[in-house]
Amino acid sequence: MNYDLIVIGSGPGGYVAAIRASQLGMKVAVAEKAELGGVCLNWGCIPTKALLKSANVFEYLQKAESFGISLDSKPEADLKAMVKRSRQTAQGMSKGIQFLFKKNKIEHLKGSAKVLPGKKIALTSEEGETKEYSAKHIIIATGARSRELPGLKQDGEKIIGYRKAMVMEKQPESMVVVGSGAIGSEFAYFYNAIGTKVTLVEFMPSIVPVEDEDVSKQLERSFKKSGMKVMTKSSVEEVDASGKKLKVKIKTSKGVQEVETDVVLSAVGITPNTENLGLEETGIKTDKGKIEVDEFYRTTVEGYYAIGDVVSGQALAHVASAEGIACVEKIAGHHPEPLDYNNIPGCTYCSPEVASVGYTEKAAKEAGYELKVGKFPFTASGKASAAGHKDGFVKVIFDAKYGELLGVHMIGANVTEMIAEAVVARKLETTGQEILKAVHPHPTMSEAMMEATAAAYDEVIHM
Repeated sequence: MNYDLIVIGSGPGGYVAAIRASQLGMKVAVAEKAELGGVCLNWGCIPTKALLKSANVFEYLQKAESFGISLDSKPEADLKAMVKRSRQTAQGMSKGIQFLFKKNKIEHLKGSAKVLPGKKIALTSEEGETKEYSAKHIIIATGARSRELPGLKQDGEKIIGYRKAMVMEKQPESMVVVGSGAIGSEFAYFYNAIGTKVTLVEFMPSIVPVEDEDVSKQLERSFKKSGMKVMTKSSVEEVDASGKKLKVKIKTSKGVQEVETDVVLSAVGITPNTENLGLEETGIKTDKGKIEVDEFYRTTVEGYYAIGDVVSGQALAHVASAEGIACVEKIAGHHPEPLDYNNIPGCTYCSPEVASVGYTEKAAKEAGYELKVGKFPFTASGKASAAGHKDGFVKVIFDAKYGELLGVHMIGANVTEMIAEAVVARKLETTGQEILKAVHPHPTMSEAMMEATAAAYDEVIHM
């Protein structure tokens, strides 16, 4: 059967691209061997946020008395029930994609797909039957999987990846988390919050290493205050799994330390799913496992495109979606703007939350800017005090010459809901004075954006 577009993969890049293409009048099919929604909806963004919400509620209950609420008994964490809720949430979202496909007349081709020359794909069903389909355009959106370190081979039981961490049947008494990016920090927070003794190991000098240095330091303080052990400038050298407990040898700046634990969670990044896709046979070029594309996601072979985690750029769901939309709009003859990868928000949903966009202070200085930097702590926020969430701050970075907003870095409760203001402000080339004169509602956490801006211009009121 012939289509205008076939998308391989139904994650937030693939399904969004398919829906937008359908809206633009194309006849669309999506090849997907697993559940619709990809890793994000089924094994990533959505189910992890459900688990993190359970941890948030558990923490609230433990502090109930400080809010004037008495409980008859001490709250207990039930990991099995938390996992069940998480899986139900993911399943509901996946069914939502099924509905959207039906609504937009998108055909689901169930099976494993690989590209063929001549704008075709070969689709192999679970039963082993292979069929060929052709299209005017083919988008590869196969995503990525957990990366394994050579000395930290995952066995799915004692040394695990994020997927296993999401569905553990029994809560471990102790856990070593290797890697403090978004995945590592979120799981470290979750398990620590429900009572597991967590050690977080990071090779770089600071945790969440892509974030502004001030944010990294604050998150480390918050994690340590919650009882987590944090080890930076450290690497796992060896794991001895011969006994009941794992013995983890960790190389630090002060020598080798040994930590005993029940489970090691490897959260050291991802690997693009580009193997066995027929790329070489079709002539599509790759670089270090990622597919080479231009600014509108055209590969080196006409009629073939790639988006999301299989191409260079931030491996984030919202990036894949934006790439998918730009890609199909270009295919349809529209004139979309190339994506500005320096205005992509990054969010980490531990507690306190982390959200940022644009330059860090260090990167802005290295780029040659003269800066105005403002910072407003949530300890000075009325809403944060009332809510019992005083950890964190908002930090803003402006170009001193023209007032351009170069970067915004937030850590605190609900800041992942606040960062969009900064993204829009940067998109509109808003100046510091314009943000300062935009009246923000009181009392809210979002006031901190205005107050931090005021601090940058020596006009802060509440600090």
